[in-house]
Amino acid sequence: MFKQKVIELKHQLIQDASLVEDMIAKSIKGLLDRNADLLKEVIDTQEPKVNDYDKAIEKMCVELIAQFEPVARDLRMVIMMIKMNKDLERMADHAVNICESGVFLLSNPILGPYDDLRLMSENTVRMLKDSINAFVNEDVHLAEAVCDRDNIVDTTGDKILKDLTQIMRGKKDAIPRGLQIMRIAHNLERIADLSTNIAEEVIYIVEGRDIKHHQADQGENI
Repeated sequence: MFKQKVIELKHQLIQDASLVEDMIAKSIKGLLDRNADLLKEVIDTQEPKVNDYDKAIEKMCVELIAQFEPVARDLRMVIMMIKMNKDLERMADHAVNICESGVFLLSNPILGPYDDLRLMSENTVRMLKDSINAFVNEDVHLAEAVCDRDNIVDTTGDKILKDLTQIMRGKKDAIPRGLQIMRIAHNLERIADLSTNIAEEVIYIVEGRDIKHHQADQGENI
């Protein structure tokens, strides 16, 4: 019975993660395609659904612990799913932040190409997808690959920050737009960090190895 409940819980997490993944993709696609309707969909329709998943999954986890009193690996698995649930809810918040910045940028002239943002978002979405697949399949090698790719997202974010800083120094009226693009990059970095957290938890659950090597501030949404 416990294993069946865990399978049901995993199914809920997979559905939640798929929704969050779609939110992240649409938050950038809405900006790149200048489609305000996509941004509005993320904010008004999808984010409330993630909140519903958050409440339902948390309730399932609490009931699972109360009913079966799991220990050892089983308990660690349930605790991991509680953490994943909260990480996914935070990712959804970050996607909303991106959309809010996107709405501002759509109402103003384009500040150069968004090629780096596109690359950054593609890598971020792939990290989330792979971290969830690693969890479902208990795939340590895939989880390790997710952790390795975090540096790619960080490097792209650093490049965006550097390029925009130079632009804003020479063009004062570009500062509001530049700050919003920086905000988008920052939120993508946070999503990548949260995906890395999931991958690290997978490695810990499967092999008992704690590979956490950085402390990301997950709680802030700017």
